[in-house]
Amino acid sequence: MLTDRKKWFVKGLKDGIPIMLGYFAVSIALGISARNAGMTAPQATLASALIMASAGQYIGFTLIAASASYAEVIVMEAIANARYLLMSTALSQKVDPKLPLRHRLLMGLWITDEIFGVSVSVEGRLNPYYNYGMAAVATPGWALGTLTGVVLGNVLPVRVVSALSVGLFGMFMSIFVPPMRKNRIIAVLVAVSFAASYAMNALSWFDGISSGMKIILLTVAISLGAALLFPVEEGRNGHGA
Repeated sequence: MLTDRKKWFVKGLKDGIPIMLGYFAVSIALGISARNAGMTAPQATLASALIMASAGQYIGFTLIAASASYAEVIVMEAIANARYLLMSTALSQKVDPKLPLRHRLLMGLWITDEIFGVSVSVEGRLNPYYNYGMAAVATPGWALGTLTGVVLGNVLPVRVVSALSVGLFGMFMSIFVPPMRKNRIIAVLVAVSFAASYAMNALSWFDGISSGMKIILLTVAISLGAALLFPVEEGRNGHGA
């Protein structure tokens, strides 16, 4: 049993190296965002080590910079990270039904888009030590990249920091641009989101609403509208529009 755990852990370490390299590069921009929000290097590094959620952290740092309330942060983080509930449910179907709760909790702690994607591709039952191996190498990469971003943000000229900050926006664009090209509905929804966000910030009607609450309102309203107007039929993957 011990040999089997070691084998899966080592395999996780090896498969986690590409994830770690990608995390390090992307989280540099995240660290710059944390620095711009007024966070110190230890604070930002600890946040990345404990959370490992790119979109969730970026939203959190943005809300901190906007002096959002605790309620706004809690609601927005719940919305941004809701997808992890689905990932956890999917992974629960791949592990041994008799797997102890402590392992399930630890696996849930380290679920990210990339770790989930690699884990679901494993044939047969998923050994929790495989996830632990990936997390053991990916987490330091994410945290150290964030630390590097904060440090660079403190020593580099303002113009260079602003240029590097664009990297995180590029990461998000790489997430929604490919689906936009395949699905006209997604393309329209993205355009509506951009237009609504611009309007909410440009029109004086919304001056009394905080930046954090604007994000929450737009996210909920557009997501709800899309779900009602364009429901995904059972058996479809949503890419056939």
